[in-house]
Amino acid sequence: MLPVTLTLLLLQQLLMVSNSEDDRHICTEKSVARCKGDVVIAGIFPFYSWEFVRNMNDPAVQQQSDQINIKKYQLLFNLVLAVEEINKNAHLLPNMTMGFEIYSAHYKDTDLLEDPLIWLSGKNKNNPNYTCRRDSKALAVLTGTSSTSVPIGTLLDLYKLPQFTYGSFDPILSDHGKFGTVYQMAAKDSALALAIVSLMLHFSWTWVGLFITEEDYGVWFLSELREEMDKNGVCLAFENMITYNALSDFTNDLWMHLQLMESSTNVIIIYGDSKFLLSFMLKLRDFLFTGKVWVMNSPYDDVTIGKRYFLIDSFHAPLIFSHHHRNTAGFTNFILSETLSKNSGDNSLPRSWIQSVYCLLIKSDCRDLGHCSYNATLDWLLRHIFDMTMSDESYNIYNAVYAVAHALHQMILHLMEEPPVHNAQPKAFLSSQLHPFLKKIQFTNPVGDQVVLNEERKSEAEYDIMSFWNFPEGLGQRVKVGRFSPSRSHDQQLILFENLIEWPIGITKTPQSVCTESCGPGFRKISLEGNATCCFDCTPCSENEISKGIDMEQCVRCPDHQLANTERNTCLLKTENFLAYEDPLGKTLACTALCCSALTAAVLGVFIKHQDTPIVKANNRALSYILLISLTCCFLCSLLFLGRPHTASCILQHTTFAVVFTVAVSTVLAKTITVVLAFTLTAPGRSMRQWLVSQAPKLIIPICTLIQVTLCGLWLGISPPFVDRDAHSEHGHVIILCNMGSLTAFYCVLGYLGFLALSSFTMAFLVRNLPDTFNEAKFLTFSMLVFCSVWLTFLPVYHSAKGKVMVAVEVFSILASSGGLLGCIFVPKCYIILIRPERNSLFRFRARSQSGRNKH
Repeated sequence: MLPVTLTLLLLQQLLMVSNSEDDRHICTEKSVARCKGDVVIAGIFPFYSWEFVRNMNDPAVQQQSDQINIKKYQLLFNLVLAVEEINKNAHLLPNMTMGFEIYSAHYKDTDLLEDPLIWLSGKNKNNPNYTCRRDSKALAVLTGTSSTSVPIGTLLDLYKLPQFTYGSFDPILSDHGKFGTVYQMAAKDSALALAIVSLMLHFSWTWVGLFITEEDYGVWFLSELREEMDKNGVCLAFENMITYNALSDFTNDLWMHLQLMESSTNVIIIYGDSKFLLSFMLKLRDFLFTGKVWVMNSPYDDVTIGKRYFLIDSFHAPLIFSHHHRNTAGFTNFILSETLSKNSGDNSLPRSWIQSVYCLLIKSDCRDLGHCSYNATLDWLLRHIFDMTMSDESYNIYNAVYAVAHALHQMILHLMEEPPVHNAQPKAFLSSQLHPFLKKIQFTNPVGDQVVLNEERKSEAEYDIMSFWNFPEGLGQRVKVGRFSPSRSHDQQLILFENLIEWPIGITKTPQSVCTESCGPGFRKISLEGNATCCFDCTPCSENEISKGIDMEQCVRCPDHQLANTERNTCLLKTENFLAYEDPLGKTLACTALCCSALTAAVLGVFIKHQDTPIVKANNRALSYILLISLTCCFLCSLLFLGRPHTASCILQHTTFAVVFTVAVSTVLAKTITVVLAFTLTAPGRSMRQWLVSQAPKLIIPICTLIQVTLCGLWLGISPPFVDRDAHSEHGHVIILCNMGSLTAFYCVLGYLGFLALSSFTMAFLVRNLPDTFNEAKFLTFSMLVFCSVWLTFLPVYHSAKGKVMVAVEVFSILASSGGLLGCIFVPKCYIILIRPERNSLFRFRARSQSGRNKH
């Protein structure tokens, strides 16, 4: 129980002195607690912290105030715990005891080296380069933050003394050229930036502020944080690097307050060592901040619970990242059963110690303690002043002591393997001999964690995410609300228990922190020049473009057969459209075609029935039959253009149209030639009359038709018509139509048909005035005039129309031109045959011919 007694004596002395009239008097004492052993570890612990306070007379002037830090006594307990465990372990350093020496570190820069020099000199005297102690077997020293470790490490490197830092990892101390004897127990925060950014992404916080220390490790962390933020689309609303000199200057407090309050961000990241973080909190303690979430990197063991440290009470409820480690089972038992137990050998020590601590904290008359039972007061102190779990710094001290023990154990085994020297004196243990073993040391501590001092072989640190519950006020408790493991897969690295998170007062649900609200589906982001990437405008997607996700930078165009909906967040299938039979226009055209074909068939029946009448015989009865049959086919071929197009219908549409119209027009041409031959080459007395009249019409139709069939064959062989889709002519519709294939072949077919029509029109026009009762030259002329007019009008209208209207124009042109031929040529004849039959006789014909000659 010797280490425990010394520990309690030191605690009692320090607490009672700090409770005296002058708290700063303790800083001038050379307070040392020792526990003898065969080997000794020295520890320089910051039992006191300082803060700047305003001068009441001059607020711009700051004064330093030293305060006892109750939580730092946990460091001492862990040192004692580790030493006692090692001394009781029969397999580690057998037949050898370990002791310790405790020094109280100073915060003043001018006094940082005082305690190390006293430790080196001995006898509470500061004699550089001299030692007055003969019984010291100190092999290593434990130091805290980088602000103290760097100057102490420079000093101890002269003596090759191993120095173990239990504070946060500092990249400066990784320079083994300058600090070859310094070993950092803390894990490197290589994954801390990723952990913080992962938390931001989990809550969709893309707009955050940053306060960071302007030390070298702060600059290093800032570069890591920026890299992770850039990769994941998180932006800094402001970035404030603060020096310790700025922390002690109260003139810029209002500016910092305005920066925090006027910023649109609701999440603030604070990064620094314990000294920086504590000073930062004290600096802003007089300002009220609401609706802000604070994300910090430290467990804040420097901070005692009180109204001064407003950032960690339930009003602000920060999220704290601390290194993950397993808890030592013996730590709580050590405090409860050994150190502060009611059953200790001397009950007066823990009672007086508890009374001193309690009075110091509540700042009240110590007589109030009499109203509380001993057990209740002890339980309150243990659970709300000392954490029942090890802090990061305590855990690092615990591992450092074991690292020294394991390295010393291996060194002893190595020395035992060397052959003995005759009459040689026993070798003394030198601290410089430990370095080769410390650099290679790797062991499993009693908790079960692997401990490695070589920074290159250390695994990435895991982090516990802690939230601070402080209800009722003053009874603060850190609660683990999540964990970050960089070694896991990306989607399992961050684990959060959101139901345990206590948000700041005034926030009832998960807070939001974005520069610009996310662009929803149907919109895309537009970057604003000169602004951060998280600040942007949202603009709707262009016509027929969509965006399905959040904050899309580009919209995606819908395929031609699909159409963007009105919200522009999905593509819908366009309605297929074609000139269907069910369409009103299609029904009209189909009925017209059928009626006209039936009418043509009826005219053919009339002509067949009256085939022996003069009017039928006078105009070449056979050609009339051929023309009526071809016109019937012309009317019927228009039906091929109706309905859903397919390959066969597309091929038949224009080839059938071209052939049957060629037959019809060539028949009209043959009838015209018949009239010409009848009045010019068949005058009385000419021997070729009968041959010309009978042979000419028979040759024109097959020759002209054969030429057209040849052209259609070439068309089908080069590039036949095919089914095509027009997705652009009508909004929201895909028009199914027939593509002509080779436009050249198509226009050649139409051009040939037009040539025949013009030829027929020309010849009919020339013979339109020939005298004869049954001369149809005038009717042929007029019919071809209608035919040519229809198709000349068709061409520009056809090319300007789109979709099914274009098909309707083509069908109408077929029906109109066919109807023009039928009406102009056969309606007058049917009128005579059916209405005026008296004019359809040979006697009438001769009487009219005779009267005509008498007039001449």
